[in-house]
Amino acid sequence: MIKTVLAMDPSVRATLSLDRLAEIADVDLGLVVTDFADPAAAAVLASAEVLFTCWGCPPLTAGALDRMPRLRAVVHAAGSVKHHVTDACWDRGVLVTSAAVANAVPVAEYTLASILFAGKRVTQIAAMYRSERARADWSAPFPGLGNHRMTVGVVGASLVGRRVLDLLRPFDLDVLLYDPYVDRHEAIELGARPADLDDLAELADVVTIHAPEVPETRHMFDRRRLALMKDGATLVNTARGSLVDTAALTDELVSGRLHAVIDVTDPEFLPPASPLYDLPNVLLTPHIAGSMGNELARMVDLAVEEVSRLSLGVPAAHPVRPEALAHSA
Repeated sequence: MIKTVLAMDPSVRATLSLDRLAEIADVDLGLVVTDFADPAAAAVLASAEVLFTCWGCPPLTAGALDRMPRLRAVVHAAGSVKHHVTDACWDRGVLVTSAAVANAVPVAEYTLASILFAGKRVTQIAAMYRSERARADWSAPFPGLGNHRMTVGVVGASLVGRRVLDLLRPFDLDVLLYDPYVDRHEAIELGARPADLDDLAELADVVTIHAPEVPETRHMFDRRRLALMKDGATLVNTARGSLVDTAALTDELVSGRLHAVIDVTDPEFLPPASPLYDLPNVLLTPHIAGSMGNELARMVDLAVEEVSRLSLGVPAAHPVRPEALAHSA
């Protein structure tokens, strides 16, 4: 069996069921490497053929790889590999795989729910009902209430963005897509009309962000672009907090002009005094859109299957390409 070593945060390891991994690989499920320079891990790393990683894996620097001369692959049981995979991995021809396609599932589901709830103003009307506790005209404060023929702007045809587009197909929505790497023909195949980012911001009733965190996307929704959004529009961000100018968005939300569903922020944890915690037009969640609880099993299953393929000499199903990292999460 292929020699496999776990490398991740021990608290993450405690949440993962890895019994099947032990059935197909030579692995000590009780050993979790948190420091590749730790002398206590030297012997096991020297024999490692596969690193089975998840959140909290330390960086795979050239020095770390020197301690793993037999390493063939890094199998990541989570999404982005940017936090631990370095150029040294590519330079040495180490195969890298990711369970990003599995992690995209709950993010897309969260996004779909956010879009449909935004169209119906569910959180705001629920709060009003809790306060009034009586019959009222709930649609009066919200012109255009409802999801019929609502315009949804999807920013980024990433793994998550594509799954969101697929989930939106059954609904009577007008879907726009902005992605500089997707041409008109492909956008239409994905179920959307291609749009310039400024046009998308102006036209959409709900804008949902699924672009990667790269230098070019920092503050892609800055004060100017947020100002383009129509009154009453909703911004959904499940990508990265840095893609939105937090100060500018806060001003728009405090004014009441826009609504938002925010799962990621910049900084990652907002200060206690931030008004976003209490605004009625904001649904703020603490980075929960991605895999949690029983959803972790989906990522583990995919990663374990990759180890199985390696042991059988079968090509990986979900390899990470270094050239794709420039425009992916």
